[in-house]
Amino acid sequence: MGLRFRSLGSGSTGNATLVEADGLTPFRLLVDCGLGSRQLALRLAESDLQPEDIDAVFITHEHGDHVGCVRTLALRHRIPVWMSQGTHAAMGLPDFDGLLHAAADGKAIDLGGLELLPFAVPHDAREPLQLSCTDGSAKLGILTDLGHATPHVMAHLHTCHALLLETNHDTGLLNQSAYPPFLKRRVGGDLGHLSNAAAAEMACALMHDGLKHLVAAHLSAQNNRPDLVRQALSDALGCNSGDIVVAGARSGTPWLQA
Repeated sequence: MGLRFRSLGSGSTGNATLVEADGLTPFRLLVDCGLGSRQLALRLAESDLQPEDIDAVFITHEHGDHVGCVRTLALRHRIPVWMSQGTHAAMGLPDFDGLLHAAADGKAIDLGGLELLPFAVPHDAREPLQLSCTDGSAKLGILTDLGHATPHVMAHLHTCHALLLETNHDTGLLNQSAYPPFLKRRVGGDLGHLSNAAAAEMACALMHDGLKHLVAAHLSAQNNRPDLVRQALSDALGCNSGDIVVAGARSGTPWLQA
């Protein structure tokens, strides 16, 4: 089966992505844990899994919709957790009872059948990291929170066979929204979140024959719609809008092969 993944939910109410590398024994990584314990268990159960089936957790940054119940999960089931030192500090330096490992930009993490390569991104957090994952044959890129694309970010995402990419907002809807001006500037700024147009530009630059799946993620409930996302990405890539998978805030995505 190789490398596969599914979003358990993506949006301001919580983000979690399950990555599975198939081997003699499947290895399961949870990227972000921005759900409560009960919701995480319910959504894992939809894949016939339980929290104790998770082998490792990677936390991208300290915002609540990405951290969620990670400490409870780790301590209850003795699951190792990786995050940057800045993220841990921004969380208030909670005690993980020896389960915490430091992640850093460009420093590979070898998890046996799965290798992670974190990379720094521009976002309004202490030391945010996003990452690519590979089982040696397929490569998955995960990029859920990003103010703008930098050459460093793009270099880490070339040659991905699957890409989960933030499409947070439609610029027109954001500008017309009831958000206060400071929040509009934050969301649309260089350390905020990707617009549909910016994500489409990134996707176009990262497109190659080996890219099998593009998943749109972290949609704003107030300032975006799945149809706008599909239109922006399909127009940029010259594909059918039905080819674009959109991760729902509650439904996530089905399993997808990288």
